[in-house]
Amino acid sequence: MNDNIDTPALMAAKRFCSDKLALAGIAGILLIFLPALYAPFIANGRPLCVYGESGVTFPFLRFFFAPESSESMVEKLFNFLSLYLPAVICSYLLFRRKKIVRHTLNILTALLLFCGFFFAVPVMDKQDHRTLDYGSNKAFFAPIPYGPDEIAGVPYGAPDEKHILGCDDVGRDLAARMIYGARVSLSVGLLSATLALGIGLGVGLCAGFFKGKFDLIVMRAVEILLCFPSFLLLLILMSMLGDYKIAQSIPLVIGVLGLTGWMNLAFLVRGEVLKESSLPYIQSCVVSGIPGWKIMFRHLLPNIAAPVLISFTFGVAGAIAGESGLSFLGFGVQPPTASWGNLLRQAFDNPLGYWHLTFYPGAVLFISVLAFNFTGEGLRRAFDVKEV
Repeated sequence: MNDNIDTPALMAAKRFCSDKLALAGIAGILLIFLPALYAPFIANGRPLCVYGESGVTFPFLRFFFAPESSESMVEKLFNFLSLYLPAVICSYLLFRRKKIVRHTLNILTALLLFCGFFFAVPVMDKQDHRTLDYGSNKAFFAPIPYGPDEIAGVPYGAPDEKHILGCDDVGRDLAARMIYGARVSLSVGLLSATLALGIGLGVGLCAGFFKGKFDLIVMRAVEILLCFPSFLLLLILMSMLGDYKIAQSIPLVIGVLGLTGWMNLAFLVRGEVLKESSLPYIQSCVVSGIPGWKIMFRHLLPNIAAPVLISFTFGVAGAIAGESGLSFLGFGVQPPTASWGNLLRQAFDNPLGYWHLTFYPGAVLFISVLAFNFTGEGLRRAFDVKEV
């Protein structure tokens, strides 16, 4: 037996890695994701480190574990990942052949970090640490020494030496707000697409597998929902929730985008399940008396994973664009939380005069959506043997 025969997944991975468009998409995603992941180390108004005769302290750590933010859960999630992901990579490199040791270390690291984020108590701190006298000690600040909610310049200030991308409508540093805004866009895009994936996958699997009257009733209901323009439906839902005095927060935006973005995926999954169900291996499973849920999740789901993954990638791009559109119109994430959409909204009165509020948020929004679309197209080519 030849052990060098490539599996279909490995062959698809090789085709993906040889696709320049797909690699450009991955590069664009990393360009957005890495600054968002390590935002406190890039843009922070508190010293990362103070060192000297009195020793070494890390003033920003308390606010790293207990961020002062109206959307603290998103901040904690990214801060957790910024420490946990490097720890997982290190454990893999050091204990590659010792799975038990590696998994034990990963679990212990996750528990320790979780305790740190759970038990840390936020403290109000409005001092300007850049003007404090540290005596004989020296303070080391982040490359952008401003927080996302810190007023450190003049309203609508143009880019200069202190604020490389300028300031927003109240004088907050635009670069800091864009980096933290990337956290909002990525969390909304990934989580809402995941929610839509779960609903669409469940509806499509059940409709395609059980067929008959169940399929007829469910898919006709889905077709009725598809008759409504998706963005108009988003606006209606958000305005209705606003009338009931429900705060327009990130979890709400994620829920609304996820609950309105699963219908097309349900049709895709249903079609793939119907195609796979007609093949002999599924028929033999049914005849053998294997329970339906095992057939769906152990046999059908792995064989339709490729188109589902591709659709998920495009769904992330659509969710990022949808969140930015809602925020631009005032129905999405609300200030003071930083969002690319509400940064664009600030330049609405004079887009040419406040060109930095138009160009920079628009550019990163364009790059992020394009990157996920390029990645999805690369996945489509990699899994489609006709493209070879």
